[in-house]
Parts: sequence; C-alpha cells; structure tokens
Amino acid sequence: MTAVVYSEDYSLHDTGNHVENEMRVQVIMQAIKEMGLLDIKDIYRPNKATKEDLLRVHTKEQVEYIQKFCLNGGGYIDFDTAASPQSYEIAKLSAGGAIKAAQLVVDGYESAYSIGRPPGHHATRNKAMGFCLFNNLAITLEYLREIKNIKKFLVFDFDVHYGNGTADIFYEDPDVLYISIHQDPKTIFPGKGFIHEIGSELGEGANLNIPMPPGSTNYDYIYILDKILGPAAEKFDADFYLVDVGFDGHKDDPLSSINLDDQFYQWISVELMDIAESLTLILEGGYDLNALSRCNKNLINGLKNYKIINEEYEKNNQDSNIDSRVRNQTKKIYQDIKETFSPYFDL
Repeated sequence: MTAVVYSEDYSLHDTGNHVENEMRVQVIMQAIKEMGLLDIKDIYRPNKATKEDLLRVHTKEQVEYIQKFCLNGGGYIDFDTAASPQSYEIAKLSAGGAIKAAQLVVDGYESAYSIGRPPGHHATRNKAMGFCLFNNLAITLEYLREIKNIKKFLVFDFDVHYGNGTADIFYEDPDVLYISIHQDPKTIFPGKGFIHEIGSELGEGANLNIPMPPGSTNYDYIYILDKILGPAAEKFDADFYLVDVGFDGHKDDPLSSINLDDQFYQWISVELMDIAESLTLILEGGYDLNALSRCNKNLINGLKNYKIINEEYEKNNQDSNIDSRVRNQTKKIYQDIKETFSPYFDL
C-alpha cells in the first residue's frame, strides 16, 4: 500500500514568481487524482510539527529567527530563499507532513510520500538556505528516534543538489547512513558533496556522496546506483529508510545539467522498494511543472507496483545494455567511491 500526505495550505507559503512556488505541489496532486493512482482513503492531511519537533534539530535561535522574520512580513532570507508572513506556520506543516508519512509507514503502509513545501534538505541546524526553512527529513528522523525508539536510519537523497543541511546534521552520527547522488558540486549549488566528504568522528564512513558530471543520463545513474545502493544497504542494515525525492535531475529542469528522463523515477522507486521493503519519501526539488507531473506518476506507479514491475525488468533484461552506454567518467567515479569506502563497505 502507498499513501500520500498533502495539504492545500502549502500555497500559503507564498513565494510569488519564485521557481519554488505553489504550483509545484498542485500539479503533482492533480496528476495523482486524474490518473486515479491512489484511493482517496490513502491521501492524508498533515498536522503541524510542534516547536519541540523543530528543536530536536534546529537551534532555538534559528527557530525564533524564522518565526519573527515571517511575523514581520517575510521577504528574502538570503538571495534565493523566500518567506511570506505565513511561511513559519506552513514550514511547520511541511515538517509535520514528513512526520505523518513516517507514522503511516510505522503503522503498516509499504510507502508513504509527503508532497509538501517548503522543501528542507539544505537547511542546517542554524541556517535557512536553498529554498529551505527547516529540515523536514532531519526533523522526521529525530522524531522517529526519540518517540518511536528507532535506532538506525538509511537516508537516500536523489535531488540534483547535495543535501548539505541533512549531511551536516548527521555528519558525526554512526547510526545514520546518508547517501546522496547529485550533480558535481563544482558545477552547482551548494558547492559541497565531494567523494572525500565521508563523515567524521564516529560517523566516518557514513556519508557517501556520488557526484555526477553534467550530462549524466539514466544509464549513468542506474549503473552506479545498482552497484552502490544494495551493497551499502545490506551492510548497514538500517531499521528505517527515508528518501529525499528530487525531480530537478530531469533533462527538462531549468536548474541543472543532468539528463534523466521520466523512466528513471519509476526505476528508482522500484529499486528502493526492492532494497528496503518500506519507504518514507519527502519531496525536495523539481521545477519544470510538466516533468514534475509525469515523473511523479512514474514514481508512485513504481511504489505501488514494484513487485510486478521488477519482474518485468528482469524478464526484459533491463540492465543488459547499460554497461556499453555508460560514460567512462561514471565508471571512474564508481572506482573512486569503491576505493574510498573500502574500509567501510564492499561495493
């Protein structure tokens, strides 16, 4: 079973003509309803995260700063991160949507997907940035750790931008394996997420970055993820899987130079379900509305029907032509990752 968490109130985080605007989540929900992908009983409304939820991750000063900034009328927190008078409350709702999705998985759903905004994975403990006010995934993880007593987490982030906030928050945490595939940080915001950034202290080896060169396609992504995700997940043996979902790696997206197509998003959902058996997914980026609509259909279809689709992939020998179409750059990245992480994982 697959569930979705959504609220029409996300439009109250009013960013005007900003690329991260209310239409993003509206077109996703419209596509879900028009295609009949989910029964109405599987669409849930979120509750707002509490201040206590926020403070498990963010500093008191940061939470109060965002609250006061919005109460004073909002504006631009930095050069690209906008907030309106109601954005503090809606950011709590977005974090609460992620928590609600995780609760649904704890209660028996195979997958649950929080289609919320503002997004979160760039927000650090003490700073909002990159369109993000609070870190929805980190807030959810710490809720699960404290309230549900869950011990070990695998976080996979396939937004085209490195989730620097999430990575930084858990950089020294041995119980959170953070794996991110993203465009080469030499070519895109936030300029972090290189292979050598592997975590520190007790968390050394638990931050695994896959920086992909501009122009990478489905073949490059599937080649490298197939070699890394399964072995790392098996070795780490997490109790709970959280996924930051980004559609800005699509070839039509205006903010990146990665060339994924619609079919990648079905493949990755099937691959993750085959590895994890249950997933909590949280929306991050994706800024071409038509691509968002189509790719979310594929993602949810993959979540719902992963067993059938996986059998079709195997029957049709899905991976048979991948090696010959993968760029040498991608193969070199895989070898660099394999060597770097050899003390921690057999990839």
